[in-house]
Amino acid sequence: MSDKRPVVRSLSVNATKTLVQAFISCRLDYCNSLLFGISDGLLRRLQSVQNAVARLVTGARRCDHITPVLRQLRWLPLRQRVVFKIAGFVHQSLGGLAPAYLADDCRLLSHVGRRPLRSNSNDMRKLLLPRTHNKLGDRSFSAAGPRLWNDLPPGLRRPRLTFDSFRQSLKTHLFGDRSA
Repeated sequence: MSDKRPVVRSLSVNATKTLVQAFISCRLDYCNSLLFGISDGLLRRLQSVQNAVARLVTGARRCDHITPVLRQLRWLPLRQRVVFKIAGFVHQSLGGLAPAYLADDCRLLSHVGRRPLRSNSNDMRKLLLPRTHNKLGDRSFSAAGPRLWNDLPPGLRRPRLTFDSFRQSLKTHLFGDRSA
């Protein structure tokens, strides 16, 4: 098999990024919210694909640390990409921009009870967490979405935050939080 790097060297960085987005990144992102809660071993295999592509685009060597390379490209690691996608779906659901089958899974705590409670006045748009009985139920959108949403800082859960500014702020938050 021939080495593909000479072809990449003849392309500009922007052309390489476009090709990578068209053929690889879109496949990593397609339905990636289904990857929430999968084992670290499986996620590591997919992460190695993203790492290899990041090295290809930037010309980084295999021995170079990948985190600065991903930051330079403004690419979130896969685990954070999954969180990014699910949180985006929740934001759209709360804003009335998502299909009903998703929006029905995102119920604000302040809208659940019949009587207003003092504890609900400080909920900062927290969502009701459904009870699940197994690991598969924990991975479903109806459980994972509200749990991830409630874990976001209050500034990201503001009601009047547009979707674009939410995405930008969430990405900044996820880049700063390496433990997610």
